Amino acid sequence: MIRNLSRVLLVLWAGSLWSLAIWVAPTLFYAQSDRHLAGILAARLFSIETYVGLGVAALAFVLPGRAQFALGYVAVALLAVNEWGLKRVMNLAHSAGAVAGLSFGAWHGVSALLYVAACLLVFAVVWRGSTTR
Repeated sequence: MIRNLSRVLLVLWAGSLWSLAIWVAPTLFYAQSDRHLAGILAARLFSIETYVGLGVAALAFVLPGRAQFALGYVAVALLAVNEWGLKRVMNLAHSAGAVAGLSFGAWHGVSALLYVAACLLVFAVVWRGSTTR
């Protein structure tokens, strides 16, 4: 039963990662005329994704077959870098104009690349099959 639950959580997490990137975040910026508010809302949703990923990874870690989730651990690490590293750099670049010679837009691009990489890694975990064979 726990194995089935972990599979369902993995698929739900994968779906939420992709839907946030493809539909939810763009819709926020389309529907909300205040781009700053849309950004704050999107950032909060991306934070939630990080915590969901940590929960899925913790569950995968305690189950047999945890090695099958190796790419998932890398995905969670990328999300954590975004959450606790790049988010601060992006905020500083937004207020100061640049950090380490890169603008907010450039840092946002780096963050987006890490997020897409995490999405692709989780896709690979789902594609390869169960994390708990």
